[in-house]
Amino acid sequence: MPARLSDVLAGAGIQSPTPIQAATLPDALAGRDVLGRGRTGSGKTYAFLLPLVARLTGRGRPRAKAPRALILAPTRELVSQIDAALAPLARAAGLTSRTVFGGVGQNPQVTALRRGVDIVVACPGRLEDLIGQGHCTLAEVELTVLDEADHMADLGFLPAVRRLLTQTPRDGQRLLFSATLDRAIDGLARQFLTDPVTHEADSPRAPVDTMSHHVLHVDREHRLAVLVDLTSAPGRTVVFTRTKHGAKGLARQLSRAGVPAVELHGNLSQSARTRNLEAFHQGRAKALVATDIAARGIHVDDVALVVHADPPSEHKAYLHRSGRTARAGNSGTVVTLATRDQARDVRALTRAAGITPATTRIEGSSHPLLAELAPGERVLSAPSEPVAPAAQADRRGQQPQRSGPPKGRGQRGRSRRRTSGPAASPSRGSHSAAGFSSGRR
Repeated sequence: MPARLSDVLAGAGIQSPTPIQAATLPDALAGRDVLGRGRTGSGKTYAFLLPLVARLTGRGRPRAKAPRALILAPTRELVSQIDAALAPLARAAGLTSRTVFGGVGQNPQVTALRRGVDIVVACPGRLEDLIGQGHCTLAEVELTVLDEADHMADLGFLPAVRRLLTQTPRDGQRLLFSATLDRAIDGLARQFLTDPVTHEADSPRAPVDTMSHHVLHVDREHRLAVLVDLTSAPGRTVVFTRTKHGAKGLARQLSRAGVPAVELHGNLSQSARTRNLEAFHQGRAKALVATDIAARGIHVDDVALVVHADPPSEHKAYLHRSGRTARAGNSGTVVTLATRDQARDVRALTRAAGITPATTRIEGSSHPLLAELAPGERVLSAPSEPVAPAAQADRRGQQPQRSGPPKGRGQRGRSRRRTSGPAASPSRGSHSAAGFSSGRR
């Protein structure tokens, strides 16, 4: 590993590799094609960024429209996260990078490509568009990375991925990373990887030692009250719903009940998604209510609790949602709310995921277990609308709601509830009665 890259890692407090990094780095640095599997939060990003930057360093400059390396990822959020991790490494090595994804104007992306960039981090759709318009060629790509390959398959992106990989030089190095290795990924590896080395750092069904799993059987009329109690505890909480409509409605209900919340789903523009994530990062929002768009690639420090307000439809989604907590050796709690008619499906779901959760019947929000799952004093703000992104708040002539960063959940003890401003009680609108999963995905 070049010393300058080791210095960057040391500055970030990274002293030793994770299992997936230790397994794959020697082969990737040596130029071998690698097929790597590691669960969410295992450190796959550095496992491909470090060899990519190391192998590009000191080997020439990019020509206009012809990047030297390509990283493909399934979502805009994951592309942005990868680029954020890449930035200090590229800067130390004197390399340039550019993100390419839809939902934003293409002109800045086109301008950067025309100037020439070493590394493109892209979603398949927008990259294909720019190639079709003549703004980019992959003919000089020396190293290609495919991240979250299984999610690419789930989203139906593999045909586009194959078209893009076909445009890269056959003798280039290729690194394919995935949380699971199934038949679709095996076929992709056979087609595009040359004599690959396969590394599996852990079993995809092995439970994370620092993650505890709980299933709470609740009546529909108690779901919102239970969610308000859990999310009003200190710290950050990610809440998952199945649909965009459900995420929007639940974020509104939590905010009206006194828990500052933001939504994240595919109906939001990229700028709104970015602003909502920033509000969650900065602590202006205590709860992020998301669809499965956030189950991959969104890393927010110190998420102590993940709540499946709507149980996911299959076990892979459960594992990836749950992976928003207990990352990098930290501890975390995962709670699934299940009504009577969902209980059988949830049992099958957790069994398929290799999880044996603690199951408890909850009658309302006063059950003492809730204070154990999310320790600390409950704090409710004055009822409000969901935390507004700055630009939207400015258009309304008011400032966005702000609050101090949430404190950690390290102190256990008896839970107490207090409110700042008028007392708030959970609103029982249509979503609390019917659940949170109505509407389009």
